[in-house]
Amino acid sequence: MRIPRIYTEQNLLSGEHIELEESASHHLSKVLRMQAGRELILFNGTGGEFAATIHEVSKKHVTVCITEHTVDNRESPLELELAIGISRGERFEWVLQKATELGVTKITPLITERTEVKTGGDRQEKMQDRWQQILISACEQSQRNLLPQLSAPIQISDWLPTVNSDLRFVLHHRDSQRQPADKAPTSATLLIGPEGGLSEREIAHALEQDFKALTLGPRVLRTETAPVAAISLVQYLWGDF
Repeated sequence: MRIPRIYTEQNLLSGEHIELEESASHHLSKVLRMQAGRELILFNGTGGEFAATIHEVSKKHVTVCITEHTVDNRESPLELELAIGISRGERFEWVLQKATELGVTKITPLITERTEVKTGGDRQEKMQDRWQQILISACEQSQRNLLPQLSAPIQISDWLPTVNSDLRFVLHHRDSQRQPADKAPTSATLLIGPEGGLSEREIAHALEQDFKALTLGPRVLRTETAPVAAISLVQYLWGDF
């Protein structure tokens, strides 16, 4: 039986007993119906993971005993940022999940000329919390021990001048360039638009900031398909695929 991986915000130290957060406790006791003595793996996003054993299951909380620490983080050698225009509903959440599974280091939600999703205020805070939980769940599933950095939504015009990756690509299906045969970089940034793509002005601005236009073939990919294809290709060329 697969050993569950659980994220916690608490400090972890071998030999200690801790009480897991309510959501994690509910998942273990009510959904998985695990009892005392069952094995777990815990991680807190700061690096490595800890083996643990359930010590006690109460009505609302699960207490665990932390044992051995393992250093492996399963991170790609390529520091990869995905900057993508916010799209509606489940499309964007699907991108967050798959980008995390594929090893992206940083995710930057962009507000572009064609972004239709409203951000700001309480709505943005709720969105940010939900997005963070999606990253946590994806790390639990994919056995990553370091959470990707999730930035707050930012205007594309404010973000472009801040990029300092070795290689910078803007996906542009109207261009004819393919993946260039550069020497292996240590960092890369992928810029992808929302539904409807980036505007000509935004693409031109990206090119002025040393981005290279990149097409993934003759077919136009949806906003949730393009990042998966691009991340997979970049990880194959310069990462750990």
